[in-house]
Amino acid sequence: MARRAIPGQGAFDLVELRTEVPDLASYDVILMNVSGGKDSQAALAELVLHATAASVMDRIVVVHADLGMVEWPGVRELAAEHAAHYGLRFEVVRREGSSLVERVEERGMWPSADNRWCTSDFKRGPIRKLITRLVRELRAAGHVGPVRILNVMGLRADESAARRKLAGFAHDGSKTCPCPECQRRRKATEAAKAAGITTKKIPARDRMQHGASNTLRWVDTWLPIHSWSTADVWTAIFAAGTRPHPAYAAGMPRLSCVFCVLASRAALVRAAQLQPALAARYLLAEQMTGHRFRLDVSMAEIVAEAAATPAPAAGTLVACWEG
Repeated sequence: MARRAIPGQGAFDLVELRTEVPDLASYDVILMNVSGGKDSQAALAELVLHATAASVMDRIVVVHADLGMVEWPGVRELAAEHAAHYGLRFEVVRREGSSLVERVEERGMWPSADNRWCTSDFKRGPIRKLITRLVRELRAAGHVGPVRILNVMGLRADESAARRKLAGFAHDGSKTCPCPECQRRRKATEAAKAAGITTKKIPARDRMQHGASNTLRWVDTWLPIHSWSTADVWTAIFAAGTRPHPAYAAGMPRLSCVFCVLASRAALVRAAQLQPALAARYLLAEQMTGHRFRLDVSMAEIVAEAAATPAPAAGTLVACWEG
C-alpha cells in the first residue's frame, strides 16, 4: 500500500492519471463517499491518515447516498458512525420520489451491467446536488473563484475488469469545464459527431466527459485504495478500529444493494435468506413488470433456491462478484 505524496500540482497537471496521493491542501472540499461497506470504510481510514498529515481534516465532508429499502439494515447509521469515529461532518443525500424498486416498476425493467441507471439516479445525481450546495456554502462565505473539490471513493481494481481500467486519480471533466483539456475534448467530440461518428466510436482520449466540473467548481476523483487487495482492506479496518457491517459475518462478500443486479447467484441466494421480505418485494416487482431480474437468473429462482438451500456455516463467505 504505497503512500507517496505529490508535493505540488500545477493548474492543469490534474488531468493526468495518477495513483499517488494528491495534494490535499490544494482542495477546498474533500468529499468522502461512504456506503457503510468495507471498501469505503478502509478508504475513509486511508484518507484520514493523509488529511491529518496535511492538516486538512476540517475540509473533509463524508456523504452517504441513502438507497432506502434496497440497502442492508443499519447501513445509514453505520456510515454516520464511521464519520463520527473521526469527528467528521456527515451528510446524507437521497433521490426524491420513487424508491429503486418502484422505479423498476415504472420503467418496466431492471438495471443491468450495461445500463446502470440505479447508480446514476440514486447515487451520482444526489451527490452532485450536494456538491452544488457545498459550492454555494463556500461562495456565500466569501470564496472567490472556482471551488476545488476532491471526490474520494473506495473503488478497487480487484472488483471488476471495468474498475481495473479506472485511474487512481483523474479530473472529473465536462463540456462546461473551462480547463484546456475539457475544451479540447468538447471540440473533438463535436467535430467527430459532425462527421457522423457515433459517441461510442470516438476514442476515449477525445470523448467529451460528463463529470461534475464546471465554471464554478473544479472536481477531481481520487481512489485511495484502488490497488489494494481485500486483505489490505481488512487490515486497515482493524487498525482503524471501526465496526464492519454484520452482513459480512453472515457470509456476504460485498455490501452494495441487498440484491445487486451484478451479484453472484450465491450472493443473491444468501441475501434472500437474510432478507426474505425484501426478496418477496423484488419478486413482486418482477411479476408486475414481466421482466426478469437478470437474463440469467430470475428472482423467482433466487427465492426458491434460498428456501431450499441450507444457510452456510458461520464464517463462510459466499462467492463474490465483479461490478
